[in-house]
Amino acid sequence: MILPGSAVKVKNKSDIYYGFEGLVQRITDGKAAVIFEGGNWDKMITFRLSELELMETTASKKKAK
Repeated sequence: MILPGSAVKVKNKSDIYYGFEGLVQRITDGKAAVIFEGGNWDKMITFRLSELELMETTASKKKAK
């Protein structure tokens, strides 16, 4: 489930932002406002929820030797 604060990735291959990763700022009417930060620019873009996929944000556990 995508909620505000979730890390997401754009999965719509026909979108100029395909593959970009950002954070959901708000959700309204089946759309999410996603903020992209990094480098020398910040940008907030609105996407349909179906165009986004939730990213795994937990650190993977290392195997003990």
